[in-house]
Amino acid sequence: MSVYLDPMVDWGKRIGRAGPRWCHLIADTLDELHALAERVGLRRAWFQADSSMPHYDIGTDRIRALAIVHGAIECDRNTFVAHKRRIREQSRAA
Repeated sequence: MSVYLDPMVDWGKRIGRAGPRWCHLIADTLDELHALAERVGLRRAWFQADSSMPHYDIGTDRIRALAIVHGAIECDRNTFVAHKRRIREQSRAA
């Protein structure tokens, strides 16, 4: 079981203006996701359960680096999307 991070993206540049940078934290299980989020100081209130994939947004390089220190696996965009699909399929089958 694992927790995954996608690359930090400057979302403002995607729409032609200055904006925030962030990445996403997902996991094979919600217990793993919440445990790692707590270890790096993310509040449970920031959990995004109602999106296409339950996740936390990480908006600083420091918290992202801390998540990696605590075991999160850094993924390129394609690998991250593959993990999202696999996790969704497994949760539907359960």
